[in-house]
Amino acid sequence: MDAATNSIRALAKLPCRGIVVEPSVPERLVIRPVELATPLPHEAIVRVAAISLNRGEVRRSQTAAAGWRPGWDFAGTIDTPAADGSGFPAGTRIVGFVAQGAWAERVVVPTHSIAALPDTVSFKAAATLPVAGLTALLALECGGLLLTRSVLITGASGGVGYFACQLAARSGAIVTAQVRRPEQVDFVTMAGAHQVIVGNDFSTYAPYNLALDSVGGDVLPRVLENLAPDGTCVMFGATAGTEITFNASKFYGGGGLSLYGFILFHELKKQTAAAGLARLVGLVATGELIPHIDLEAPWTDIATVAQQLTDRQFLGKAVLHVQS
Repeated sequence: MDAATNSIRALAKLPCRGIVVEPSVPERLVIRPVELATPLPHEAIVRVAAISLNRGEVRRSQTAAAGWRPGWDFAGTIDTPAADGSGFPAGTRIVGFVAQGAWAERVVVPTHSIAALPDTVSFKAAATLPVAGLTALLALECGGLLLTRSVLITGASGGVGYFACQLAARSGAIVTAQVRRPEQVDFVTMAGAHQVIVGNDFSTYAPYNLALDSVGGDVLPRVLENLAPDGTCVMFGATAGTEITFNASKFYGGGGLSLYGFILFHELKKQTAAAGLARLVGLVATGELIPHIDLEAPWTDIATVAQQLTDRQFLGKAVLHVQS
């Protein structure tokens, strides 16, 4: 066994804390000592500086078994680079995405899931990008060339929606944002929406060439009714309910409509997270994409912030700073 391998294994054994599910406490999320896995040759060890929360991982933590470790989004600095030479050297500031366990002091991550950060992009801004940014970017790409096309984004005041409004507008689309409350109109307008719908009447600005829906419930059928011929609806969530009834005749009656079920983990089998993250980081660095962080807190406040996210008490993203 060579010295480099010994060094990696020694670092993997260093004390590390992470956020885990603990059903015996009311909040279910606590900070506990965790074991850091020994990295594979294509994996790096990253010291985490900031994490962001997403509704999916928070929702799962409410039913997950004891010991499950949530966390997808993180930003930090490479402690130990990948042994196979891929990725970046020690000390590089990066943003990354993992399937679980990102909410920790250190994380082991494949090099195909990280992107380097320029000094002009903060850890907190970068931490908002992996799930919300990649979902917005790749969902919009399902619509092809968006120049002058009509794009509808439901739930536009959320993390994905806010990024999607910016990216669609930057691509030359005519962006219609849907929100639940009048006080959210200015928020999505600042993100690039050209017109805003409060509520579920989508007919005013119809038809839409592309729709991104994260609401489901009784919203999705109304979205489908207002698609243009050959239009596409990309569904990436169902916060209002997964039991949905819609008029199927529009899909075989000559309209050429498409309903695409989007799952980020599946999309990242087609292209790496690193590629998408690098594009997003570049846009943030030039000011063409601006994350909205409505709440910042130390990671010791995880339980409180997770509940606030569940209760929709803030717009955009929440970022927690990890303190070793």
